[in-house]
Amino acid sequence: MKIMAVSDRVMENIYVSNLREKFRDIDLLIGCGDLPFYYLEFLVSALDAPMVYVRGNHDGGVQYTTDGRRLTGVQGGQNIHGRVVMVNDLIVAGLEGSMRYRPYAELMYTETEMIGQVARMMPTFLWNQRRYGRALDILVAHSPPWRIHDGRDIAHTGFKIFRTLLTYLKPKYLLHGHMHIYRQDTVRVTQFAQTTVMNVYPFLVFSF
Repeated sequence: MKIMAVSDRVMENIYVSNLREKFRDIDLLIGCGDLPFYYLEFLVSALDAPMVYVRGNHDGGVQYTTDGRRLTGVQGGQNIHGRVVMVNDLIVAGLEGSMRYRPYAELMYTETEMIGQVARMMPTFLWNQRRYGRALDILVAHSPPWRIHDGRDIAHTGFKIFRTLLTYLKPKYLLHGHMHIYRQDTVRVTQFAQTTVMNVYPFLVFSF
């Protein structure tokens, strides 16, 4: 299965009319946050593939298109924050947002708040383990795990609970955005336990 994951930056070489000629066999689209909904809708339409996504810390509020449409989500896509879904025979879960760096701001979480988000998903993970023999295939997040691809400022610090999830649930991949890459030598793929952690900024195509 071929997957295209995107985050944080609209790419001119992706937002083109002949996209399907450039990427012919995309089976699943994944959005890791901080992208306009119109851009994600374009990918769904152009590549005729299902999409799951989470919102980033800058995705709050209503978005408007140039023709005046009011967007509160991605038409043709599933917002999977706090959810565990089956898509194309893969078990996929999502966790939005970043570490809280402004009090009461939307799409930001303290470590304790993110633990609460994860706790609500645990019964589904346990059910999947019992029914399918695996709890999770792909974790989709905006932020990275703590000390894997993250920064040292509070806004870009990763979540420790993500490392716990990877240790016990053993998904094949964790995909995240949030951390912009400006240097070619920046590490964007790291193996942690049995999970490959990938920073998909600004887009990444890979096979499951």
